[in-house]
Amino acid sequence: MGVKGSLVCVGIGMTLGSHLTPLARSYIVKADLVFAAVSDGIVEMWLGELHREVRSLQPFYQAHSSRADSYAQMVEAMLAEVRTGKRVCGAFYGHPGVFAWVPHRALELAAAEGYETHMEPGISAEDCLYADLRIDPGQFGCQHYEASQFMFYQRRFDQSAYLILWQVAVAGDRSLARLSTSGAYRQVLVDILLRDYPPEHSVVLYSAATLPVLQPRVQRIALKDLPHCAIDLQMTLVVPPAHAMQADRETALRLDALDATEGESVCLR
Repeated sequence: MGVKGSLVCVGIGMTLGSHLTPLARSYIVKADLVFAAVSDGIVEMWLGELHREVRSLQPFYQAHSSRADSYAQMVEAMLAEVRTGKRVCGAFYGHPGVFAWVPHRALELAAAEGYETHMEPGISAEDCLYADLRIDPGQFGCQHYEASQFMFYQRRFDQSAYLILWQVAVAGDRSLARLSTSGAYRQVLVDILLRDYPPEHSVVLYSAATLPVLQPRVQRIALKDLPHCAIDLQMTLVVPPAHAMQADRETALRLDALDATEGESVCLR
């Protein structure tokens, strides 16, 4: 017989009520206890209508303390209830596996301790971005990075594809304690991008709608103006391709030779 107690982390999507799947809803409703990490208090109240006991994870965030410490406390709070034998559900805005350390860590530890675990996907900010900006990732390709990680490491990326930088509001933060960084930090990011893009290159600041009555925020600016823009935590920087894709002539010749060989083989059959 398995260990009693379980942990399921579900995504509730980005827009209140609109993105919740029937399966994610059933996990919430059937749980003994629901922990919520959602976009605002209205969403939390809405979850309270689905389940009698919803505990917010927001209080674990403390001013001037590292988010890493807050995340560890969230994980422990969830596992403490699992260990008592409860069916625990973590409800996270967007997708619980996308830019969400807590669900991954909590499920990893719970599984290691022998508890049943499951992650149920949700509509993420990335999904909304593709729809709202009419981007097909298969057309030119998309590269996704967390903005600070992109700054801290030497990343090789393709300027003929979309470059999408997440959590740009805290770009350059090494303390994990700030809720935003100043324009001076974003200037460092811009200087990095200016190695490969012109100053006037048109980029997009984007955030998805979290309530049905709201519209997504789409602000088009020149790359050089990014340090002077007001930016909130939900914003993502989208850098469109700067030039056309370049054909790989050597690979094309190899494929031509293969096509000729395969064509002869088909004819012989």
